[in-house]
Amino acid sequence: MNLRSLMSKTQILSIAAVVLLAVYGFTSRSTSGDQQPKAKVGTAIGDKAPELAFYNPDSTKVLKLSELKGKFVLIDFWASWCRPCRMENPNVVAAYQKYSKAKFKTAKGFEVYSVSLDRSREQWKQAIAQDNLIWRYHVSDLKFWQSAGSQLYGVSSIPMSFLVDPNGIIIAKNLRGMALHQELDKHVKSL
Repeated sequence: MNLRSLMSKTQILSIAAVVLLAVYGFTSRSTSGDQQPKAKVGTAIGDKAPELAFYNPDSTKVLKLSELKGKFVLIDFWASWCRPCRMENPNVVAAYQKYSKAKFKTAKGFEVYSVSLDRSREQWKQAIAQDNLIWRYHVSDLKFWQSAGSQLYGVSSIPMSFLVDPNGIIIAKNLRGMALHQELDKHVKSL
């Protein structure tokens, strides 16, 4: 083979590669339409929140996070034995009372999905009653720090929370006090 025929084969292959890339790029953009790219599953802001599915306090029903799609959801990791958690609970209750009936611009409401790191079912249930945690979504596997939910979300201290939008995307983390209200206010149409 001489240098001239080698260059022309290289040029032909290069042109073919450019054409294939152009066609592939055009095809993939045109078939996706207006759809948003899928977010990766993870626990960073912008990630799709990993699925959680655990039993309620009476162990009668598995409650899934995905059941709440279409709502803003505060995933709240806490425990009855955690003093900072118990001190934050009145704020979470106030947020639930204020926003569960609010009209949102892009959501069907607001819900709290409480994940307990308790070991004792009785202490967990007692704390729910004492702190007036009136929402329906209370879950736990009663495995303390070995909780599957805490491991999945990388929870190393509590309270820890994740605010999820109606599409299941994490939009904020560790909102406490008025920061939770301020974040939710951004999405409310009217109270």
